[in-house]
Amino acid sequence: MSDIILDNTAKQTNHKRKEEQLHIALNNDVAFKQVSTGLEDYYFVHNALPEIDLSQVDTSAGLFGKTLSAPLIISSMVGGIEEARRINRNLAEAAQIMGLAMGVGSQRCFIDDPSTISTYQVRDVAPDILLFANLGAVQLNYGYGVAQCRLAVEVIGADALILHLNPVQEALQSEGNTNLAGLLRKIEQTCAKLTVPVIVKEVGCGISEDVARRLASIGVAGIDVAGAGGTSWTEIERYRAHHEVTRNVAATFASWGIPTADSITMARRGAPQLPLIASGGIRTGLDVAKAIALGADAAGIAAPLLKAASVSAEPVVGVLQEIIHELRISMFCTGAVSLKKLKNSPLLVRKKRE
Repeated sequence: MSDIILDNTAKQTNHKRKEEQLHIALNNDVAFKQVSTGLEDYYFVHNALPEIDLSQVDTSAGLFGKTLSAPLIISSMVGGIEEARRINRNLAEAAQIMGLAMGVGSQRCFIDDPSTISTYQVRDVAPDILLFANLGAVQLNYGYGVAQCRLAVEVIGADALILHLNPVQEALQSEGNTNLAGLLRKIEQTCAKLTVPVIVKEVGCGISEDVARRLASIGVAGIDVAGAGGTSWTEIERYRAHHEVTRNVAATFASWGIPTADSITMARRGAPQLPLIASGGIRTGLDVAKAIALGADAAGIAAPLLKAASVSAEPVVGVLQEIIHELRISMFCTGAVSLKKLKNSPLLVRKKRE
């Protein structure tokens, strides 16, 4: 299935890394400590007379050729280990019930070890959702090419491919891949040769205006900013570290990244025409509303769903229903009957700095 050949030691390293990351994320406080999303710096001017009926508020959104009941994506989280199979299927079942989108975790484990394929496959429980395949963009400098990208899409029946960027995390890993030289050109080649949309996503440090502009210029179909303020992968790598020096280095970068709110506005300036996904610390429907008002087209949510998905699909549905209800009330109280009315709303105001 793939011409990438790994020995058993490398496969075990991949497997061990995924198990450690999932365990840490589920059982430790890995949120940013000194950086927030920046969304709390904004508030909506309350509209006491919105002149609309709450029942008329339409949260539906079009994204990459599919209609979602709300502008929500269950962000990429896990894959490659047995526990990931249950989590991904619970997330996918919830996405199907709610009419939302979902991404799977990095499929590097599958490309390197095809026996892990079932941990990513969810189409049998979610035949209709907008589904994203996912690979690390840096792997294009480590033997991957269009064939591996196409395979990642095909084996899960995905509608699009996410190529994620995570230079800080890779630099902190003893096993990290840190050669990003010439990577933009390889992303461009991938975009040109794949028949599905290619979205580029950070994993918690944000996308700047310059990076967004460069990505837009080479034909990416969308950008997910994944800004700072939510789960910190530097914190996860600090917990994984076995040596004090490595832990200290990871701690130095605990506040590294562009806050999500700033990254949304930067990326929108850099890529004004591209679909823009806001993720990184999105926790409530009010966060989603603020992100849309700042210029995003959809929002990605991960951490609030992970523990629920480790149980079953039902609690995931409960969390998603709560978030959508909060979004609907936010729209109602700003007089926005649709997301089009909410986007770039003049009622979203930045608090004055003292």
